Amino acid sequence: MRLRTLSIAFLFSLLLAPCAFPQKLAEADLLGQADARIQKYRAGRASLQLIGPSGHPLRKGLTAEIQQTRHAFLFGCNIFMLGRCHTPGQSAEYARRFAALFNYATAPFYWWMYEPEEGHTERARLEKTVRWCWAHGITVKGHPLAWNFSEPSWLPDDPAQAMRLQFARIRREVSQFAGQINYWDVVNEATHYDRVECQRQAPILTRGIAQMGVGRYIRKAFRTARAANPRATLVINDYDVTSAYAGRVLSKLVNSRGRPLYDVIGLQAHQHTGAWTPEKIWNVCERFRKFGKPLHITETTILSGQLGYELKKKHPGFNWASTPEGEARQARQVVRFYTLLFSNPAVQAITWWDFSDQGAWQGAPAGLLRKDMTPKPAYNALFHLIKEKWWTRTTARVALRGEARFRGFYGDYRVTVAHGGRMLSGTFTFDKTTPQPMVVRLQ
Repeated sequence: MRLRTLSIAFLFSLLLAPCAFPQKLAEADLLGQADARIQKYRAGRASLQLIGPSGHPLRKGLTAEIQQTRHAFLFGCNIFMLGRCHTPGQSAEYARRFAALFNYATAPFYWWMYEPEEGHTERARLEKTVRWCWAHGITVKGHPLAWNFSEPSWLPDDPAQAMRLQFARIRREVSQFAGQINYWDVVNEATHYDRVECQRQAPILTRGIAQMGVGRYIRKAFRTARAANPRATLVINDYDVTSAYAGRVLSKLVNSRGRPLYDVIGLQAHQHTGAWTPEKIWNVCERFRKFGKPLHITETTILSGQLGYELKKKHPGFNWASTPEGEARQARQVVRFYTLLFSNPAVQAITWWDFSDQGAWQGAPAGLLRKDMTPKPAYNALFHLIKEKWWTRTTARVALRGEARFRGFYGDYRVTVAHGGRMLSGTFTFDKTTPQPMVVRLQ
């Protein structure tokens, strides 16, 4: 086992060597070629065979209206304030604008808040959130199952027993929500699990992780989640997007044959002190693409006010407000950030962090909506990208044997055809792996 561990570490050291990283790329090349990459990786040509109610192909010459209904790519946000805004009207507007833009939502499962008293959980409230999401075509991810940033006040002062309870908690949540939530951030921020805040705010869990060792802790967490729902997509999540993440965590989160126990590499992108440059955005993706797993940008903040971290905490009474110039800057940076990420084939999801300034992390003006739920320019710019520029609405002429061809973005679709005085419709899903032609039965 010692030799196997060394060999895995050696392989990771090769992957992390400077020569493994791309050379510095020009911003003009990254941005100038983004649309071409998007067309290459996010869209394709499709062939449909349209079958009418009689079971026969539609006749030649009809016109098919083809409308995308959902992206294959996961565009998301945390949904922590759903139904919890200051007024019912604000809650309704929050929900309306969320559903209009996103197809992916992160629901809160912080242990110390989810189970404030032992055995008494927030399951009923979270199930209500999940039902709302599914009713609006939104996939849900639970976040997180294991994180020692804080801990339940009732946890016994016994690190070994606390860790047993931690793994039991993972098993309970994943199994209870199987079929409702099939994406999970299993372990959060393990790279620096022993930082000062963790030792101060979660001393029992932090000691428990130290006693187990980071490798054993994360492996057991993932194996527990996998056993509870073998069909779940399991994410390892961290804010450290340097080689330390790979060396301290990813290299340890493998089985005895060196194969990853995770399905997705989660990368946080909080940009409170300034937006990432195009080179950094691209090089972070390329750094982790080497591991052969999909990348999810799990937490994204770009501010529309004064830059900085914890400004309200550092300066009591400080009004950390969104400003017109800050909102214009945020919109430009959001477009650049999403365009570059959507053009990278390794990235499969982007999650914004805090939809509205109301209730936002650190009280920062990081939302796409203002505190009164009116949209900032960044919301409108993102809506234009996701639901207009990167969205397919087209028509196709029906050819022989009911064939209709089009080019579109990968995702879910509805096709409608006027036939014999009736409007016939059907649905289909299209991605790069879909066999062609796709048989669509219209009713």
